[in-house]
Amino acid sequence: MGKLAILSGGGSLPVMIAQAHPEAVRVVFEGVAHDMPEPVDLHNIAKIGGIWQALKDAGVTRVVFAGGLGRPDLNPADMDAGMMSIAPRLLAAMQKGDDALLRLIIAVFEEQGFEVVGAHELLPEICASEGLIGGPEPDAAALADAERAKEVLAALAPVDVGQGAVVAAGLCLGIETLQGTDALLRFVGETPEKLRRGKGVFVKAPKLGQDLRVDMPAIGPDTVRRAAEAGVAGIVVAAGNVVVIDPPGIRQAIEETGLFLLGQVI
Repeated sequence: MGKLAILSGGGSLPVMIAQAHPEAVRVVFEGVAHDMPEPVDLHNIAKIGGIWQALKDAGVTRVVFAGGLGRPDLNPADMDAGMMSIAPRLLAAMQKGDDALLRLIIAVFEEQGFEVVGAHELLPEICASEGLIGGPEPDAAALADAERAKEVLAALAPVDVGQGAVVAAGLCLGIETLQGTDALLRFVGETPEKLRRGKGVFVKAPKLGQDLRVDMPAIGPDTVRRAAEAGVAGIVVAAGNVVVIDPPGIRQAIEETGLFLLGQVI
């Protein structure tokens, strides 16, 4: 099995991979916040050709993308020949949504001979298990709301909108968009009481057909606390397809908030 490189964004997931694979090359990017401990290789994402060459020179054959990178703010003056060669495809993909952009990232690295692997392949234990993960058993109303939220997400998948939805008493209170989970839950929490018929459920799952190697959904203790602030009864995640970051912290957050966390096959 070839040498691994971790292309790191923000958050704890890249650090977890580095701890499990200490031999991996740790790549971080200018202008992108990260928590990766030294030693790291700092690169400008606009010089992707240089990144490819550095990885090859280091003997890397496998790469994993982990953590939040956001959309690159590229300055044409900084682009090297490698980035210029993919720029037309990159600009076209950025107009189509995150899924198209992430698929292009995978494609261009594979074209360079790298195998792109998912964080869940390197750390299978981090994925949500099926069944009640913590908190009280959800009642029939909560389970029905979860089913409705899944329908909403399935309907939105073809237009590449988001990975989460909140439904209460059958009514959709919010969907996750580019702003992310925290923004969704804050928006739901601001819903006037007269528009809410119940507490509701937050469902987090990948989009249908989403390539999980570069964009697997994740939840952590802060997700649980934000969901509680939004007033929902609990969280349902796609078993095997959502990363559970900091399980002890999540268990503590569940105990603090009284929410349930349930893994279902979605």
